[in-house]
Amino acid sequence: MDHSNRIRVLVLGLIQHHDRLFVAEGYDSVKQDKFYRALGGGIEFGETSLDALKREFQEEIQAELTNIHYLGCLENLFVYNGKPGHELIQLYQCDFADPKFHQLEQLTFLEDVGNTPITGLWIDCDRFRSGELQLVPSACLNYLQ
Repeated sequence: MDHSNRIRVLVLGLIQHHDRLFVAEGYDSVKQDKFYRALGGGIEFGETSLDALKREFQEEIQAELTNIHYLGCLENLFVYNGKPGHELIQLYQCDFADPKFHQLEQLTFLEDVGNTPITGLWIDCDRFRSGELQLVPSACLNYLQ
């Protein structure tokens, strides 16, 4: 089945600590450009976005979340590696329950799709606000504190 013309439904968790944002680093090989996005993933049929958020953080980095607040729904139309994409994103603000995550320089984990290694890291929010680094979807910038 061709998934290229489907709308994906995702959940992302914005985690800020001392004006840093915890993000995953991505790379578009066609644009030859790095980008960053909050951690999260697909919402499965019959699963609430809140349950999906908790599951994704548990699966990807074995992290429990706390102080979870729903922010809103974003619609994201984009081109990645030369292919158009369309997402609806349930966006949450949250914190790591375990403060050890605040000390991490970076963390490498495997994404469940294709077992691609992903790097999670803390980045100063001003680097996104200034446009030096690209946060996707860009509407997430509106929710940074």
